[in-house]
Amino acid sequence: MTKTGYEALLDLLCVTWGFCGCVKNDRPLHVDDLIPSSGPVTADQFVEWVFLADNMNPNSEPEKWQGHKDAIRAAFIEHMGGDVVDAAHLQ
Repeated sequence: MTKTGYEALLDLLCVTWGFCGCVKNDRPLHVDDLIPSSGPVTADQFVEWVFLADNMNPNSEPEKWQGHKDAIRAAFIEHMGGDVVDAAHLQ
């Protein structure tokens, strides 16, 4: 079965690019844990949450991470159909 939407986005993030979350304070942390249950979510917010879920400061080393941030943002827009979606579509 082909993955679509958010499932395909997560597959790309984790399987292809290695952004799978981390263990922080002895608890697993995943981008899903940072997404609110409702309301608008922008591509830029999602990019920050992906970095935070991997226990990385999204604003550190901009020259190192900007390409990854741009790619994640573009993938969000491609898979979710726009640069702002309702959080309900990210579950």
